[in-house]
Amino acid sequence: MSTAILTGQPVPGSSIEADLRSLGFDLRIATDAAEAETLLAEVPGDQRVALVDARFVGHVHALRLGLTDPRFPLAGIPGAVTAQPAGRQALTRAMARENSAGGGTTLVDSLADRILTALDADGTDVHRPELGSLVAAVPADPQARNEARQAVTDVDDEAVRLKSAVKSRDGFFTTYCISPYSRYIARWCARRGLTPNQVTTASLLTALIAAGCAATGTRGGFVAAGVLLIASFVLDCTDGQLARYSLQYSTLGAWLDATFDRAKEYAYYAGLALGAARGGDDVWALALGAMVLQTCRHVVDFSFNEANHDATANTSPTAALSDKLDSVGWTVWVRRMIVLPIGERWAMIAVLTAVTTPRITFYALLIGCAFAATYTTAGRVLRSLTRKAKRTDRAAGALADLADSGPLAQGFAQAFKKAARKLPGFTAPVVALLGGLAVVLTAALTDFGGPWPIVAALGYALTSGLAVARPLKGALDWLVPPFLRAAEYGTVLVLAAKADVNGALPAAFGLVAAVAYHHYDTVYRIRGDAGAPPAWLVRSIGGHEGRTLLVTVLAALLTASQFTVALTALAVAVALVVLVESIRFWVGAHKGGAPAVHDEGETA
Repeated sequence: MSTAILTGQPVPGSSIEADLRSLGFDLRIATDAAEAETLLAEVPGDQRVALVDARFVGHVHALRLGLTDPRFPLAGIPGAVTAQPAGRQALTRAMARENSAGGGTTLVDSLADRILTALDADGTDVHRPELGSLVAAVPADPQARNEARQAVTDVDDEAVRLKSAVKSRDGFFTTYCISPYSRYIARWCARRGLTPNQVTTASLLTALIAAGCAATGTRGGFVAAGVLLIASFVLDCTDGQLARYSLQYSTLGAWLDATFDRAKEYAYYAGLALGAARGGDDVWALALGAMVLQTCRHVVDFSFNEANHDATANTSPTAALSDKLDSVGWTVWVRRMIVLPIGERWAMIAVLTAVTTPRITFYALLIGCAFAATYTTAGRVLRSLTRKAKRTDRAAGALADLADSGPLAQGFAQAFKKAARKLPGFTAPVVALLGGLAVVLTAALTDFGGPWPIVAALGYALTSGLAVARPLKGALDWLVPPFLRAAEYGTVLVLAAKADVNGALPAAFGLVAAVAYHHYDTVYRIRGDAGAPPAWLVRSIGGHEGRTLLVTVLAALLTASQFTVALTALAVAVALVVLVESIRFWVGAHKGGAPAVHDEGETA
């Protein structure tokens, strides 16, 4: 239960008490600062509390934005301030000082506004939501009150709320083909008490049914799969819009939304591959290649963003040109579309599934994603080379966590630590790239079962250790994690294809999916300021270099059929370990009162 302390003299005809109760607040009335302080102390420390001026005039949604958003310990709008448990101490201190200064006399001006001023003077971070056309004011006289009430009447509170439920920056397909009606679905869900997590789960189930339809291998199944995939995407947009509409943000919800997006897309790839196999066409290599490419694209996005998250002097001529292009309307949409964001990508997959074959669908997906990856990566390389950014220890730590180095790479890193200090700044991405290319090409160019991939994998472990032997603060060091991902996933793909037996590529698909989940989970923990997965988890699943070496050893020691069984067993083992730990962590974070977050998600 939340408590609102209404301060000052009530105004006849005011709706403030009803508005606060509609937002779930239990009301207390204080006539002066001393009584407000007493009431504040009586509110349990594990509850939200708000101070609201009784003369407040404004939209209900302005109060909702200012007083109910779970993401911020302290927040305020004109005439109202609120604190969650994490912000109660700061609010109590400000109230005590204000009461001492004011002597507990009857309120003349707004106590809530004075508290906000005191919090600012303390350097306390207080969230102030963007209200736009919404009204939030404490009128000083009857004329100002009448003007404020008229301003409230002139603006449609619900229309503003619906509009703000939609992300301000989204792809063309999502903006013009989904959001115009999905926002109304979000409102329908809110009015029936549905939560964003329930809608997220419905989106996942719809996508899994779509994958099952695609797996039938019939034309009717492919058509149904395409329709259901679009329906799943509509629900995927709806869950975020519902979260923004009703301010239902949580750590668990952000994780579910991000994780389920990947699970839906990759499960659909598997469904397409199964459907193609029923028709006599083996496209598992294409399905796995699409997953590898898409995952590596995401790692590029994550690594670049983390490397520059808090960099200083973070400007470049390339970034200035990008901002200039964004000022021209049509270039904004062209640039958003050519990177093939999730809306455009899923629409393309759905249409091609319905009217063509899985092979054509995967060819189009691979070509489109390869172009998008080249475009975005080239632009980010240019930005990195032309900007004079100084990266922080936090950024270097995040990149090291994204590298996912196991015991072998970490051991080599310690051995190379002193020597690495004398190497040029571009060493890390270069050796990561060369080591990764060596192991993938060796696996591709030698016969299955030979020893040379093992030698190359040992060299890869050595170069991986050298790549992370010093803090990743170089201009292009954000390329290290994607190079390592491409090397590991590519090695598994090539060796499974070289095995040339039924089941090898599906087993490889499962293994890469399990490992990719671990890598995505690492990203979402870092984004949520929860730190990287525990060291025991990384060690238990070997790190990227350990898994790569293990797969090459299995390929050398086992027959092709035995290799397939081993890949399957490894996929199951990795999936169980990472899923159990991930679910334990995120559910525990949610129950433990971790700060609520809302991840707008990457457009890709």
